[in-house]
Amino acid sequence: MNSERYLERIGLGATDIPHPDRESLERLQEAHVTAVPFETLSITGHPFGDRKSSGAGAPNERPDGTANPDGEGVSLDRAHLYEKVVERRRGGFCYELNGLFGWLLGELGFDADRVAARVVNDGTARPPANHLTHVVEFDRRYVTDVGTGTPQIRRPVPLDGTVVADAADVEWRVVKSDRPDAEYLTQYREQGDDGWTDRYVFRDRPRPPGFFEATCEYLQSAPESPFTGDPVVAIATGRGYKQLSTETFTETTGGESREKPVPPEEWDDVLEREFGVRYPANRTG
Repeated sequence: MNSERYLERIGLGATDIPHPDRESLERLQEAHVTAVPFETLSITGHPFGDRKSSGAGAPNERPDGTANPDGEGVSLDRAHLYEKVVERRRGGFCYELNGLFGWLLGELGFDADRVAARVVNDGTARPPANHLTHVVEFDRRYVTDVGTGTPQIRRPVPLDGTVVADAADVEWRVVKSDRPDAEYLTQYREQGDDGWTDRYVFRDRPRPPGFFEATCEYLQSAPESPFTGDPVVAIATGRGYKQLSTETFTETTGGESREKPVPPEEWDDVLEREFGVRYPANRTG
């Protein structure tokens, strides 16, 4: 870990983090989600496969249609994550982004606990440990997270129900869970929403890195996984976020979204221009 180089990757310098306090953590979290994208290309590979051999727009899928063979796969090894995100300027999904971010927090003197969460979809929260996040100790306990999809969590959120608003007009809170298998529930409310949307449930219990390995393997290989279909690329902006799917670029600001179709031959250029990702890293032109 070269913490100065990591800070440079997210647009900060050592003087921006003078002390391991809540203000510095907020600065780190905001900088991270606006500099490092949430992306699943290591799982799916390029959406159009090897364009040189198959022609622009020709898919290059496995027989079961779940993932493209040029995805290098996800490794939770910290040295690999550092090389991928910091040196190759890639992104990743929650295990990668939050896993690496937790290492940085420790290097900078923060008291951060790695905890296992479960993303809530349609009222269900499974499989176990399908999300990695951190809880940090200051005057009270706070969730800090740089590894969600959209909307991104931009500020630490206390575990006492306090509502935290951000520059993208999204409110977040962590409340007590009424589930017997979880202590806390992380929720968000976007501008214009009538109620709160559940994001994930968790127990405030430290977990070792190996606790996430089985679910990480499942999420990057199972046909029913939400990550083995089309690639997902997203990054926070000053007042919203940007997303790239196989066919569409979407930019959301202040609750208003604008979509633009992306032809296959322009996909690589949009990925690099809007998200700072060159994939594969050795692509020329």
